[in-house]
Amino acid sequence: MISVTINGERRQFDTPLNCAELIDRLELAGKRVALERNGEIVPRSRHANERLTDGDRLEIVVAVGGG
Repeated sequence: MISVTINGERRQFDTPLNCAELIDRLELAGKRVALERNGEIVPRSRHANERLTDGDRLEIVVAVGGG
């Protein structure tokens, strides 16, 4: 089990995840998101390779268009 904090909320997952899998689980796939892990921005090109570890602190922001 892995426990991470996402936007200030503690979440638990049964298996380790990478950033891309987390975005899928949060139903944010296909949206324009910015992901920060432990104070560092994770570029989209590294989402599939960046493994989350127990205790990580994540901030996820979804871009919203409009006018």
